[in-house]
Amino acid sequence: MHRKGKHVRECNSYFIFVVMGMVKYTNGNLKKMEALLEELGYTVRYERGNFQSGYCIVQDRKIAVVNKFYDTEGRINCLMEITSGLDVEQAVLSEKSQKLYRLISSPGGEETEEEI
Repeated sequence: MHRKGKHVRECNSYFIFVVMGMVKYTNGNLKKMEALLEELGYTVRYERGNFQSGYCIVQDRKIAVVNKFYDTEGRINCLMEITSGLDVEQAVLSEKSQKLYRLISSPGGEETEEEI
């Protein structure tokens, strides 16, 4: 999909998280997911759009656009899916973001805490 000459990737598959039962869907955890993506150089925006998966990524500009009508749970799930598809150099992340990244990227989750 192309918009205004920019390459946009949109996921059309349904994504199931192994850690779903381990994450509380709170505004605090949403902010932590946003901070993780910001540390990776991505800008997170919430906008209207016809996204089949609820989000799209503008690859060459490192922008993640999430459907603004999603509730906190939907937003967290989208950001988790986006993060899981990125090549992440953990050394550039803060300690808190590294812990969060390990939780969402490992099968079954390394951490057992519900609050991330």
